[in-house]
Amino acid sequence: MKKLKRSSAQMVAEARARIREYDTPEVMAMLDDPDVVIVDIRDPRERERKGFIPGSVHAPRGMVEFWVDPESPYFREVFGQDNKTYVFHCAAGWRSALTVATLQDMGFEAAHLRDGFADWETHKGPIAFPETHPKPD
Repeated sequence: MKKLKRSSAQMVAEARARIREYDTPEVMAMLDDPDVVIVDIRDPRERERKGFIPGSVHAPRGMVEFWVDPESPYFREVFGQDNKTYVFHCAAGWRSALTVATLQDMGFEAAHLRDGFADWETHKGPIAFPETHPKPD
């Protein structure tokens, strides 16, 4: 196989060097702040299986750029709110780092949860589950 020009790890490192990262305790402290929008970009199956941060907005990774763009037919009003702090997250912080770097390139200000939902679980952050899915033991 031909070597890539840049590895995914390099891309994540480059993104992290230029975006705002929050650690888990910082985001836990923001949870009840009405000016903070936590955005979960994980796959719907991940949210169903592992749960999600209560009050978070789900924006699948493949649609984020379209959902934040007011000129896109897929625009979502949740991303058009002024004076909000948007904090994106995925499972480990890799996808969200790339997402936030791309959004900043578009002119949309955002940050991300550095170590993702896995670290949220480690810190025993609150977790909600879909009503149709029983909470695991």
